[in-house]
Amino acid sequence: MKNILLALIPLFVAVDAIGIMPLFVSLTQGLANREKDRVIGQSVMTALGVALGFILVGQGIFHVLGITIGDFMVAGGVILFVLAINDMLSPSQRRRIQGNDLGVVPLGTPMIVGPAVLTTCLVSISEYGMLATIVSIVVNILLAGLLLKLSSRLITVLGDAGTKALSKVMSLLLAAIAVMLTRRGLEQLLSS
Repeated sequence: MKNILLALIPLFVAVDAIGIMPLFVSLTQGLANREKDRVIGQSVMTALGVALGFILVGQGIFHVLGITIGDFMVAGGVILFVLAINDMLSPSQRRRIQGNDLGVVPLGTPMIVGPAVLTTCLVSISEYGMLATIVSIVVNILLAGLLLKLSSRLITVLGDAGTKALSKVMSLLLAAIAVMLTRRGLEQLLSS
């Protein structure tokens, strides 16, 4: 149980469901509730498929390519840091994307499950085990789906400024996790 809780927290930050809410609201503006529910279902299923698939075959692919966990931690840490800084300094314009695949791209991947989550999953497997990581990612993705379902109400409560502030705090935490991943990756590479 302790390992699940330890894996849950960094994955919660990496998924950043709170930061995704304003984007979801702007992308689905004007859609009927039934259509929004379909998009949420599609995004949750996509995110689960990508994350679980990566968890199950990611290490095998690394073995074939000769990539170590240390290599991935450094690369993932650098990417996470860039994403976090980019989000803090120049958030992207939010505009509605047309099409039936809105739940697949950009919501399911890369918004819910992107580089941050995939990197965190691999590190979590090595530190807390496969079962704790799988349980943690499933819980976090389902929580993201629930937050998307409640997003209109939560945005109203938090307000635009509150949502942006909370998203910036999550970006700062993501940057700190990125530095930690890079440091641990370098430690692994230097010790081997």
